[in-house]
Amino acid sequence: MTRKLALLGSALCLVLSAGAARADDLPVRKAGLWELKMIRTGTPVPEMTMQHCTDETVDKEMNNNVSPMAKQICAKQEIKKTATGYVSDSECSVAGISTTSHAEITGDFNSAYTVKTSSHAQGGAVGAAGRDTTMTLEAKWLGACKPEQKPGDIVMPGGFKMNVRDIDKLKNLLPK
Repeated sequence: MTRKLALLGSALCLVLSAGAARADDLPVRKAGLWELKMIRTGTPVPEMTMQHCTDETVDKEMNNNVSPMAKQICAKQEIKKTATGYVSDSECSVAGISTTSHAEITGDFNSAYTVKTSSHAQGGAVGAAGRDTTMTLEAKWLGACKPEQKPGDIVMPGGFKMNVRDIDKLKNLLPK
């Protein structure tokens, strides 16, 4: 059960980072199957590789559905276009833990992109001293989705599968 909660938490982080910007800020990813590799430091969460089947509608829905949730938990959320991609800065608070994050997004949303995020969290279970973490998300387009997949499906390590369109279920896991 703890492993599934960790995976769901990581999926939620992935969805939040992918959907943190308004739909018109980031380009829509090429439709098909994307491999998403998350590499984290400063946290016990292991490296994870997931596959996400997406299309234009799902990417837009992710941005539109997650943005209201992010607005509820984030006091600051900015994204800016740069010469090499995008930069995002946010300040969010969930369950008494405040997190400040900076992300740099480079690459191309048709074949491969990278999101490098550095965060500082403090309060709650993290403690007053806080904890610094970094995460690199390496995404690459693999081709068409598999026949048994539908847009929005994410296949996590161990074969656990969820659909980002079920984000309301993830919202219910967040403390009120």
